[in-house]
Order: sequence, then C-alpha cells, then structure tokens
Amino acid sequence: MKPPLLLIGHGSGDDSSAAEFGRFVHRLRCRLDREFTDVSGGYLDKAKPRLSDSVASLVARGHHRLVALPLTLNEEQCNSGKIPAAMALEQQRHPTLMYDYGRPLGPDPRVLALLAERLADAAADMPRLRAVGSPLQDDGPQVSPGETAIVLVGDGSTDPAANAEVHRVSRLFWETHAYDFMTVETAFVSLTPPGVPGGLERCRRLGARRVIVLPYLLFAGSQLERVWAQAMAYAAGHPTMEVRCAEVIGDCEGLADVVIERYEEALAATAVL
Repeated sequence: MKPPLLLIGHGSGDDSSAAEFGRFVHRLRCRLDREFTDVSGGYLDKAKPRLSDSVASLVARGHHRLVALPLTLNEEQCNSGKIPAAMALEQQRHPTLMYDYGRPLGPDPRVLALLAERLADAAADMPRLRAVGSPLQDDGPQVSPGETAIVLVGDGSTDPAANAEVHRVSRLFWETHAYDFMTVETAFVSLTPPGVPGGLERCRRLGARRVIVLPYLLFAGSQLERVWAQAMAYAAGHPTMEVRCAEVIGDCEGLADVVIERYEEALAATAVL
C-alpha cells in the first residue's frame, strides 16, 4: 500500500467552497482506490475538516508516512510558512508521523489549459451580463477575439510576491492560450488593487468591445460570487461594453490528473532518496 495523499487547503469559512473541496477529495479517492491509496483533505483554519482532524484520522488508520500536497494555485502562498508550521505541529502531536511534500499546483500547463476551456465556454455565444430588470437588446455585430480582452482575477494577498505570481500567470496565459485576444489584464478579488472594476476599466480604455472575466480560482464559493457581483455592477454602468464571466476551474478530471502527478512525483523523489 502506498502512503496516503493529504490535500491541504488554506480555508475560507465558505460552505460551498468546502463542499466542492470535499467532492474533489472524493474524486481523488475513487481514482486512487485502485492503487489502494488512501486520500484525505483538511484546512489550516476557518473551514472543516481541519488539517489536525484529517491527520489524526490517518494516523488512527495506521498510516505513519504520507504525502502532503498544498491545494493552491499560488506557489508563493506555500512559502508563507503556514503549511510547514502546521505540519511540524502535527508531527509533535504524532511523533511517529513522517511526511513528504508534493509540489503545489501553480501555473502548470494543464492548469492553464483548464483555464482556456473555461474561457472558451464563456466566449461561446451566450447572453451578456445585464442588470436585473434591464431591457433585452440586440447584441449587435459579432465581436472578434482582437476586440476582446480578458481580466484574470486572483484572490489577492497582502504578500507582494503572491500578487506578482498572479501577474506572471496572466502573462503565461496570454502567450500560451490567448495570444489572439487584445490583452490579458490582472485583477484581484480583495486585499490589493486593482479590483475587478479596475481591471475592466483598463480594458475599456484600451478599446475592448467585450471583456471576459476569468477567475484564477480553484473552487466556486463566496470569492467567485464577489467576482461576478463586481463584474455585474460594472457592466450595469457601462452598457456599451459587453462583459462575460467564466467559471472557476472546479472539481474535474483534469485537475485530478495534475494532483495525482504531483503525488507520484513526491513518491518517486522519496524512492530515490
């Protein structure tokens, strides 16, 4: 039997996000069950299950070595020290526990490909965002990709390095999947500027006729709702510019593929040592 996989989330106190996290853990459990690999997940704080409870459950089931994988898109968030400190505390609670880290997801090419799929879905013919109660209007002539801008929205941080990482992802995404579009601008849900309205306003000033808001978020929840609400409010005040919103990456097989590869990498590195 291989060591179990422990997914570590930062936690947000958001029930819908925690529910999707749980569904993703279940997906991985089903995928890895054929290899007799246990899978669990826990949050550092603000949400359940807590990391401490998940580790205690694994130890109680006889596991004393595991692979800990930070489930985050931002590699810089893993350098803040919270996850190493939390795992060191678990090792104090369970002296027989040993663990290896899997690489965080980051802007893996397959993660960017999943973002491209969400972008394509949003770019397909569908109604534009309108304020509730506003009259239906003809969407007018077809808008080309060259007249369409993208606002990639990260969650935002007080850490400048974490925010810079989101800007790097925007550039990578433009060069690998969105070169035909006018631009890929960066915005944040909270904690640091520019917000979603600021990103949309920059696109408007660049002359975009259509803007697609692309959340750089793993799971749906209050963060996504805030993105959509900000985009809707801006669209209501700027009826001449079409604003569309894409979905988050979400619980899907493509994301599971990346996580499983990270898990296998960690096992291989341990075997070499």
